[in-house]
This record gives sequence, structure tokens and C-alpha cells, in this order.
Amino acid sequence: MAIVVVGAAVLGAPVPAAGQSRDAPIPHDVGQSVNPSFEGWYPNHDGTFSLSFGYFNRNYEQALDIPVGAANRFEPGPPDRGQPTHFLPRRHTGVFTVTVPADFGDGTLTWSVTAGGETFSVPGHLRSEWEIDALHEITSGNRPPELRFAPDGAAAQGPGGVRAALDAEAGQPVAIAVWASDDGIQKRATGNPPQLGLVWSKYRGPGEVTISEARPSVRADGRAATTATFDAPGTYVLRVLAWDDSGPQGPIMAGGFQCCWTNAYVDIDVR
Repeated sequence: MAIVVVGAAVLGAPVPAAGQSRDAPIPHDVGQSVNPSFEGWYPNHDGTFSLSFGYFNRNYEQALDIPVGAANRFEPGPPDRGQPTHFLPRRHTGVFTVTVPADFGDGTLTWSVTAGGETFSVPGHLRSEWEIDALHEITSGNRPPELRFAPDGAAAQGPGGVRAALDAEAGQPVAIAVWASDDGIQKRATGNPPQLGLVWSKYRGPGEVTISEARPSVRADGRAATTATFDAPGTYVLRVLAWDDSGPQGPIMAGGFQCCWTNAYVDIDVR
């Protein structure tokens, strides 16, 4: 049995690059393809727009490393738009954004990824029906958590995130800390205290990364700390995802919501 994707380019869904049909998928732990996904767009205060992207790694166990280049690229313009090169298994939503100018208009930015012998592409655009509420969940008034890399540092909310830079030595753990806070708004009364969760993961880099506490607890002062150890020198990026009482991304997306979580990234030069 073959499944043919009809009209997916119009809807903004990823399609095989050559428009081919494909067999109904059978679950596999390894060896499968990656679908880039366009989540939607939202306006920025300066008149620009943010295009939000994620991906679906069909493997149940295998994380894939796909460097920027022919197999992981944006078109037109620079192939590197800050996309991940390390793809964790299964679905990941709103992993990064690309900022486009105020006059982007009817333009598109297409992200293509090749893995498992297949290339899938998805266009990012500013069609009105794809505007998302990434910074404000309208029905509840909830907003994403705030993340900082210093107690008095610049704060970020939403998928666009905030960045920091560190140096490290291969084989030696480096300390990483963020400060997280949230408005505490709950989408529905639960009788429980509001939640604020963090999770760290590798985003880019040539080697293996060991994170001592991938889900560090948040102290009363908002500080959450962990360490990362790199097995090889090179340039790495780690991502931390902060989510609030609306829940982790999986349950949010199951309900069709695009709020509320925040990304932050650490660029690490490993000697």
C-alpha cells in the first residue's frame, strides 16, 4: 500500500523532495528519515517576523547527526539558518526560529533534510492562516517562561530564545546554569502548584555530550544548574527547553497549541 501526499505543499506540510509516494511506515528503531516541520509564524516587536520550525525523526531510538550542507539546508540564501544538526528521536516542536524582514511578504524559506535515503522539504511562509500564538495563549492569558543566563541578564520568552557562549575542554565537565521564572498562570485549575520544567539536549556538535542532569530542578531563586562533558573538541550548541504549566511540548501539540515554552542555546567552544 502506498500513501501519496496530496496538496501538502499548499498546506505547508513536509513532502518528499521529488513528490514520490511511499509505503506505509513500519516502526523502526534506526535507519529512518527525518521530516522538517514548519510550525507557523508570529510577529516581533520590531516589525520583523519569526518562522518557527521543528522536526520529526522517525526513528524510535536513533539520534541522527546531519551537518549543515547538502543534506541539511535552507533555500534560498545561506543554507545555515541556525537549524539543528543533531536530531533526537521522534517529534520535536518549535525547536528554533528564523527571523525574516518586515517586507518578507509572499516569500518562502524552504528547509530540506536528507536521512535514511530520503529527502523531505518544508516551506516556511507568512500565510495568514499559519499565524501562531507562541508568545501568548489567548484563552488563558498564559505566557511562556522567561530564561536568563545570569540573574540580571537579558531574558527571552518563546521559541526564538536567548544565547550564551562558553569555553570548555574535552573530557572535563563544564558548569552551565540558567535562571528560569514563569507567570504561574494555569490553563485550568488543578489544585496543584504551577509547574516549571527544564530539559537540556545536544543541538549541534561533532562528538558525544554527557549532561549530568538533563532535567535540573529549579531553585527558589530560579537558578537551575547542570554540567556537560564533551568527548571530542569542536564547536557545539546545547539547547535548553523551558515549559510551564501548560505542559511539555508533546501534550501541548496534541491539543493543537503552540504556547507556552521557551528555548535557550549555549554555544560552546571545546578545546
